[in-house]
Amino acid sequence: MKKLKVGDLKKIRDKVQKTTNLRKSQSRAVITVHMGTCGIAAGSRQILTRIMAILEKKKIDDVLVTTSGCAGFCSREPMITVEVKGEPPVKYGDLTEQRIDKIISQHIIQGNLVKEFVLALGSERTY
Repeated sequence: MKKLKVGDLKKIRDKVQKTTNLRKSQSRAVITVHMGTCGIAAGSRQILTRIMAILEKKKIDDVLVTTSGCAGFCSREPMITVEVKGEPPVKYGDLTEQRIDKIISQHIIQGNLVKEFVLALGSERTY
């Protein structure tokens, strides 16, 4: 295998970003389950399983579910970030399966924040 150069890495990044943007543009919302080692130890796999089951049961097919590493609030795991088109991202923490039910019914379906579980509102992105 040949060595990668900076230009090669930029091409790979651009290709992945286009794919991600394409997927997101087809979805009205994205739910990211934080699956760092702290999240997994706290139960994020069960949270991911619960989200997938609810979306399937309710036949919600316009919500993309992804995973990521640690979001930096290890003591508040398991956590998710909900990004609804046109709204700032919302980080929810200290989650249980029952809390996921409430977040999906109130935030994803009805469009209302579940303020009692919100850790952060807005984006730290600079691009």
